[in-house]
Amino acid sequence: MSTAIGLDAIENASRDEIAALQLQRMRWSLQHAYDNVAHYRAKFDAAGVHPDDLRELKDLARFPFTTKQDLRETYPFGMFAVPREKVVRVHASSGTTGKPTVVGYTQKDIDTWSGLVARSIYASGGRPGHKLHVSYGYGLFTGGLGAHYGGEKLGCTVIPFGGGQTERQVQLILDFEPDIIMVTPSYMLAIGDEFVRQGLDPAKCSLSIGIHGAEPWTHQMRAEIERRFDMQAVDIYGLSEVMGPGVANECAESKDGPVVWEDHFYPEIIDPNTGAVLPDGELGELVFTSLTKEALPVVRYRTRDLTRLLPPTSRSMRRMSKITGRSDDMLIIRGVNVFPSQIEEQILKTPKLSPHYLIEVARDGHMDTVAVNVEMKPEFATATAAEKEYAAHELAHHIKSYIGISTHIRIVEVGGVERSVGKAKRVIDRRPKD
Repeated sequence: MSTAIGLDAIENASRDEIAALQLQRMRWSLQHAYDNVAHYRAKFDAAGVHPDDLRELKDLARFPFTTKQDLRETYPFGMFAVPREKVVRVHASSGTTGKPTVVGYTQKDIDTWSGLVARSIYASGGRPGHKLHVSYGYGLFTGGLGAHYGGEKLGCTVIPFGGGQTERQVQLILDFEPDIIMVTPSYMLAIGDEFVRQGLDPAKCSLSIGIHGAEPWTHQMRAEIERRFDMQAVDIYGLSEVMGPGVANECAESKDGPVVWEDHFYPEIIDPNTGAVLPDGELGELVFTSLTKEALPVVRYRTRDLTRLLPPTSRSMRRMSKITGRSDDMLIIRGVNVFPSQIEEQILKTPKLSPHYLIEVARDGHMDTVAVNVEMKPEFATATAAEKEYAAHELAHHIKSYIGISTHIRIVEVGGVERSVGKAKRVIDRRPKD
């Protein structure tokens, strides 16, 4: 941290200073990718562009997009822009939808990443000396090690628990009394359920800050987490292809959307259908160009996350609104575009229902059907059949009124929806693939 108050100077710089730094770094990054990655060179040449064509930031729109498919086509190390022996760490996605996407880091990349996660923890209210419980998964997933190194960089005492073993998570939270937890929001609620199962009040534990990411979550889920744990819950954003956690983070004083750390990542919002760049404030797909990455530069990487860019508030850099869904997990139900987060929002408006849910989509003849499996909150586990029926009717009404689709609501027993220790699985689509 470069100043006495703990903020890097660039966090309070003028927009002109930020833009000048971005242009300088973008020129370097495009040239670095073109000179050292054959795949980028071929794509740039095919599109008729060269790094020298970048004279101002808006010229970036002339360059081709990068997608997960590019990383899969060059699996495992074909997108690396440095000799393999300069790569000190490799991470990879799970590969559940195809070949895993592999990312690499030089030592400088690791230092940059650690610094940005430290910046993110500080923005969340974390300070040197705080105890930080890390419940993101360790290993090839970037969450655990990203949070871990960032916590150490800030000067926190890091408790590297990882995912799973929920009973033991609760025990060590009680014993070690951490100030901060970094974990997916869905698993944070699972930890809360375990407190209740053990007859404990999660609001009385030591946690005062939750830093949650790796999956879309709503303002209603934030309110539920904060109510249960009596703590501040803030949003951290990242993805492995761009770096990992810490690409953007909310500020505790405003909690008005993650601030994009624009000195290292240049954001664009595009129309997901046409690829056209949209102005700030309009909803579209988030695209990132890395400005400082050595091992794996990314040029106009399509995240598939749907959001909008908002003006600066607590920092000089622009914010993202909460992710409303992904352009590739959008469900089309009888002609209506539906995102799981929209259904989650209605669940959280229903007082007796828990935020643990699973959406099942099927087809009956030519008609799409949607079933929502959801639990009662633990304190209403002994609800009567009539109370459960009323809760189901209330949720179905909300979904129909606000989203426009009819659903079948199944109230399952507490614990009946499978808990995830990482990213929650929200949708099973059983429709035949056309």
